[in-house]
Amino acid sequence: MEGSSATGAAGAVESLSISNSQDGQSSGSSIPINQLTLEEKYQIVRSVGEECIQEDELRNLLEKKPMPICYDGFEPSGRMHIAQGVMKAINVNKLTSAGCKVKIWIADWFAQLNNKMGGDLKKIETVGRYLIEIWKAVGMDMEGGKVEFLWSSKEINERAHEYWPLVMDIARRNNLKRIIRCSQIMGRSEQDELSAAQIFYPCMQCADVFFLKADICQLGMDQRKVNVLAREYCDDIKRKNKPIILSHHMLPGLQQGQEKMSKSDPSSSIYMEDDEAEVNLKIKKAYCPPKIVEGNPCLEYIKYLILPWFNEFIVERSADNGGDKTFKTFEELISSYASGELHPGDLKPALSKALNKILEPVREHFKKDANARDLLKRVKAYRVTK
Repeated sequence: MEGSSATGAAGAVESLSISNSQDGQSSGSSIPINQLTLEEKYQIVRSVGEECIQEDELRNLLEKKPMPICYDGFEPSGRMHIAQGVMKAINVNKLTSAGCKVKIWIADWFAQLNNKMGGDLKKIETVGRYLIEIWKAVGMDMEGGKVEFLWSSKEINERAHEYWPLVMDIARRNNLKRIIRCSQIMGRSEQDELSAAQIFYPCMQCADVFFLKADICQLGMDQRKVNVLAREYCDDIKRKNKPIILSHHMLPGLQQGQEKMSKSDPSSSIYMEDDEAEVNLKIKKAYCPPKIVEGNPCLEYIKYLILPWFNEFIVERSADNGGDKTFKTFEELISSYASGELHPGDLKPALSKALNKILEPVREHFKKDANARDLLKRVKAYRVTK
């Protein structure tokens, strides 16, 4: 993709066309891919997103392309919490079970642009390697090349002649106000005083979609604005087949009013290597008012983590408190909770037990594997920057 920025960018976009399992771990679908119907594939993939733009395009893609490419990315910026660790493993396993290939973009240069780890690229690389260790340990299905980890610095350097003309063309076609509207993707607001590097960041992330030949952008709701920018860019260059946006839910923090878990705020997060006692204490202190469903983080963790992982939520109670109960659906759970039949005093220990069961293989991996243990020690020593 050499030549002028407009020609080179259009060339990259043209390629965006439609032409391990441990006990108790979720793997999306147990039915072999070649036996899934189109509707079954659609339902599996669609279940990953709180929002899909557009559903008819997703059906068409799954019908016409045997192995769609899904793109997700992350800044290596500190310890991993369960929203990033467990939920991403669940979503990736669903996508690969439906025949998708997932490209996970380790956005080291982006973390540096956003001043994570003080902009220290060596620290950022260490954090990236630690995150991959966690996904391997928790049960992300990486067999057969279904999941590919790509470091942004390496890939961009190797194909600079493709990448930078694309970034330049996106920047040229958008005004500053439109780019600043994307600042949420960096954990910033439009009112923040942004550095020049942070203005550059959205243009690069938009380019990533086409550079990675992604059919589906599978990121969180907080990344929605830049994914919409990618679809708008397709309109600008008269590209018919646009990347489909499949935005997953953002899990709230542990305390009341915390919209999402934060790596920099331990009170809001359960980390993937927290020991059993830490998990129990954090859930015990979590906001979970009796009979209140709305804004209840404990119920959200059950909905988005426990039920997809185990296909059930088991509450152990004394006979005086109603005896043991197994919930198979979230609707059944919230009905019982809203009525007062299920009390936080019984729900919280059951949630802690389920989370600890998911996290135990991760703890064991970081205890037994010397490389993983060293990475965790180094990451814990780093000061997390917002």
